[in-house]
Amino acid sequence: HDSAACLLRDGEIMAAAQEERFTRKKQDPGFPKHAVEFCLKEAGISADKLSVVAFYDRPRAKFGRIIDTHVEFAPDGFGTFMKALPLWLGGKLWLEQEIRQQLKCSCPVTCFEHHESHAASAFFPSPFERAATLTIDGVGEWATTTCGVGDKNHLKIISEVRFPHSLGLLYSAFTSYLGFKVNSGEYKVMGLAPYGEPVYAGLIFDRLMDLKEDGSFALNLEYFNYCVGHTMTSPKFHALFGDAPRVSESPLTQKHMDLARSIQAVTEEVVLRMARHVRRVTGEKNLCLAGGVALNCVSNGKLLRADVFDRIWVQPAAGDSGGALGAAYLAHCHQLGGALPLKSGRDLQKGSYLGPAYRDEDIRSLLDARGWVYQAHATEAMIDAVADHMAAGKVIGWFQGRMEFGPRALGARSIIGDARSAEMQKKMNLKIKYRESFRPFAPSVLRQEVSRWFEMEGESPYMLLVTDIAKGRRRALAAGDEQVKGLEKLKLVRSEIPAVTHVDSSARVQTVDEYSLPVYYQLIQSFFKKTGCPVIVNTSFNVRGEPLVESPEQAYTCFMRTEMDVLVLGNSILLKADQPPFREVTDWRTNFQLD
Repeated sequence: HDSAACLLRDGEIMAAAQEERFTRKKQDPGFPKHAVEFCLKEAGISADKLSVVAFYDRPRAKFGRIIDTHVEFAPDGFGTFMKALPLWLGGKLWLEQEIRQQLKCSCPVTCFEHHESHAASAFFPSPFERAATLTIDGVGEWATTTCGVGDKNHLKIISEVRFPHSLGLLYSAFTSYLGFKVNSGEYKVMGLAPYGEPVYAGLIFDRLMDLKEDGSFALNLEYFNYCVGHTMTSPKFHALFGDAPRVSESPLTQKHMDLARSIQAVTEEVVLRMARHVRRVTGEKNLCLAGGVALNCVSNGKLLRADVFDRIWVQPAAGDSGGALGAAYLAHCHQLGGALPLKSGRDLQKGSYLGPAYRDEDIRSLLDARGWVYQAHATEAMIDAVADHMAAGKVIGWFQGRMEFGPRALGARSIIGDARSAEMQKKMNLKIKYRESFRPFAPSVLRQEVSRWFEMEGESPYMLLVTDIAKGRRRALAAGDEQVKGLEKLKLVRSEIPAVTHVDSSARVQTVDEYSLPVYYQLIQSFFKKTGCPVIVNTSFNVRGEPLVESPEQAYTCFMRTEMDVLVLGNSILLKADQPPFREVTDWRTNFQLD
């Protein structure tokens, strides 16, 4: 459900991108035609130069699981199975042939197991020579959770939890029950959780799952419908919690918030037990995480603070898009016997800036051709002007360098603003992103300043750890404010940087250093010198329901459709007030050259 392509050369990541960024179809599941074309072009080769093509799943094994599951639950789900059968017989089972036809190459095509690909995506590009791996998601072929060990260019899976028992599917069941879309709405559940209390956590442990001390568990399948139906939860689930599933877009109640907090608390406990077990059985001091559940940055933060492992590294594209990267590494290391580049204590992910970039001269040519009004600057002058705009409370569309690989905007395709503004969170949610008001925004902070503003040491370059605002930066609440419930909590100012402070005084932190994306670092540094604050708001450059923007044309369209004030494309600055009446353009890729 999140198609992507990645290209390795001698173990170095040359390029990686998700297909959705090119097609504009959120989580595009189709063949990654445009992503493949980009990767080949970035590497300067044609498909006939490839040594091997790898896929992150074993389709026949997955089809076998589907057949076995429907046989076990027969006759329930027969209609669902018959609807799925043509998709498999019509193409999914013949994936290797489709890959060869699409690429027009004769090289070997290899399929690796889903969770092996996840584990490889976490370990091989990590900064560690040795580490344990933990992968947790909905389901691959049969595995839903695996534990493994990586050593240099070799990875071995040593244990697994198997379908239908799945922490990822349990979380997705609550996502669906709360009225959000499975495979994309889980972020919303995580963001909603701090508004509630974990009053249903005990009920989940008592009725829905049997959790062991080592983190293994079994789900009570009477409460779920995902084995054979089109829904995640069963009538018995609805009866247990006293209501039918919430209708999408309907009002959120305190009960919904309590349910979100409860499943979040359960997830954190399960992950913590799993991690402790992995430490015991492997003896490794470092841990690498991947799989969709590894994108739960609240859980990641609590695991880090529990000191189960000395260091933790999470794959930035921990979901299925990262499977492309993992499969490529397995082909390089296991199939071809290739070595990894020297790590020297740093990861091989290149900041996850692995997508397309556009040259300044091409951007200016586009702006001139379209008649869009801009001012071109030298880099230092551009940074100074943008920092002034942010300090004045303006919302900035920021487009620089290579696009990010993975779901997080990391300062290449970002919307940014002043974290000190008490109105910025509301403005960005309702007037820029057009999304739910309860969802928090993340801070980007200078790496050397992080411990002065947040309760953490070390780095978090991929925005995958949640921690608390530093105590010295928090503001005391007025008498009675602690009793405020639900979405009313949004109105309370809790810190010096309210735009990135969630209602539980936490934040999903991105640390920024001068190496990965220097221009972004320099911008925050300039803002720091002007304001005394080394923290800015960073959210993805898109609106609700759309992928991150990939091209300058897409960035301009998003800019004009929303209430952003300023657009920065490379070293060119565009002000909303200066622009001509907006006209939709559909031929945005016709005259572009990728840098």
